Amino acid sequence: MARLVVIGGGAAGMSAASAARRTAPGLEVVVCEAGGFAAYGMCGIPYYLGGVIADPRTLLAYPPAEFRDRRGIDLRLHTRVTGIDPAAHQIRVAGPQDGPDADGAPLRYDALVLATGADPVLPPVPGPSHPRVVTVRSLDAAIGLRGVLERGQIRRAVVVGAGYIGLEMAEALTERGIETEVIEALPTVLGTVDEPIARLAADEVTRHAGLRLSTRLEAVHGDDDGLTVLAGGTRTRADLLVVATGVAPATGLLTAAGADHLPGGALITGPDMATSLPDVFAAGDCAALHHIVLGGPAWVPLGPAANKTGRVAGTVAAGGAATFGGIAGTAVVKVFDTEVARTGLTLAEARAAGLDAVATDVVSRSRAKYYPGAVPLHVRLVHERGGRLLGGQLAGREGAATRVDVLAAALHARATVADLAAMDLAYAPPFAPVYDPLLTAAIKAGAR
Repeated sequence: MARLVVIGGGAAGMSAASAARRTAPGLEVVVCEAGGFAAYGMCGIPYYLGGVIADPRTLLAYPPAEFRDRRGIDLRLHTRVTGIDPAAHQIRVAGPQDGPDADGAPLRYDALVLATGADPVLPPVPGPSHPRVVTVRSLDAAIGLRGVLERGQIRRAVVVGAGYIGLEMAEALTERGIETEVIEALPTVLGTVDEPIARLAADEVTRHAGLRLSTRLEAVHGDDDGLTVLAGGTRTRADLLVVATGVAPATGLLTAAGADHLPGGALITGPDMATSLPDVFAAGDCAALHHIVLGGPAWVPLGPAANKTGRVAGTVAAGGAATFGGIAGTAVVKVFDTEVARTGLTLAEARAAGLDAVATDVVSRSRAKYYPGAVPLHVRLVHERGGRLLGGQLAGREGAATRVDVLAAALHARATVADLAAMDLAYAPPFAPVYDPLLTAAIKAGAR
């Protein structure tokens, strides 16, 4: 019997396994997952830690029995893959299973999907191995941390990194009444947006927590009473240090085997998610994907693409036909009471790519100005002068999360700012002004 092996049981991996099962019902499908959970919403972990989500089981898309008993997928938890031999079509595993493929013995495959995601990048400083120094990348670890939080052992916390996860964790901790400070090596928060939008996010953070920008973590020292954190030349006592300084694609298994990859390690794939190695596919955060604005591969690790690329990889690996159309880099994050959203390229990214780009900013309102609850909404469009739309960013207490999808659709349609200005967008006083903020920004952009 032909066998598909999937390495990684996250969103991409289980999507691949399920798609393969639908495509080829007689195929043997084996999933090796190093952790104790599969197919769960990693993006929900900060909200579980903050208490918004009570039961960690609600983060599971399906329980393991769904995959094993109903879908016929051989899901092996606590099973780590230690090596890949593409020439022999074999992997080596270390895990709790008994049998010929346990404890480092080879496991044969006819097709292989790598869906190992991304690993946290730890700052190169002394002391990060202390038990009160944590990352937020697995449900197993989050359950343990939730227990510590609920026992009231954390009074003061420091979050290192002001990206998506760092700011979500800062909110989660403050929601529990924990005094929280965020430190960030860059001069702005949210390095994935331009400065005007980042400044709004930073202002929101400072209304709820401490924030120190242009501040590097230098050392962590632990004792029985907690941690001493040295950052920016200042020593601070804390009960918990959350490291959210970014991630890197977990691709060592394939790059060591000679797979083509970007300088940072993300695997280069085709539209069918095939890598440069025979019968080996990649999906999710470990893969570089076609960027519809840049026109080439880019590494943008986000959840929706993980699910979609997993489905494509599993379908093709099982003998079916499917392709992935590409990404725009659309994302949204809740920063306390502010929505921050982006898609396409920032101005900095567009200029770094050699494009003749400019940015147009407007501050409009989320609703008709006379309707109760209307709040300012900042819109930034990145575009060629009077021409092609390259990206967009929004920030405000409401309206950013929904409107960014309009911009994403415009990017997929290769729209110009004039096309955007001509769009027939919905209007009603509780939801938008007559001229939606996107239209106002597009009209201004078209005049440049």
